[in-house]
Amino acid sequence: MTLKWVKSSYSTADEPACVEVAATPETIHIRDSKNPDGPQLAITSAAWGDFLPYTQR
Repeated sequence: MTLKWVKSSYSTADEPACVEVAATPETIHIRDSKNPDGPQLAITSAAWGDFLPYTQR
């Protein structure tokens, strides 16, 4: 399966630190855009939903 990676809307062109996410029906994949071949974190969609309220602060 090929993942479609999307850069965080909080990322800007002049900042080197960016997070990218790719969603499947069951899993959210997270990686550092500076190292796309590096490690990735995969969490359930439910866990991602629990995380989202903390990003809105």
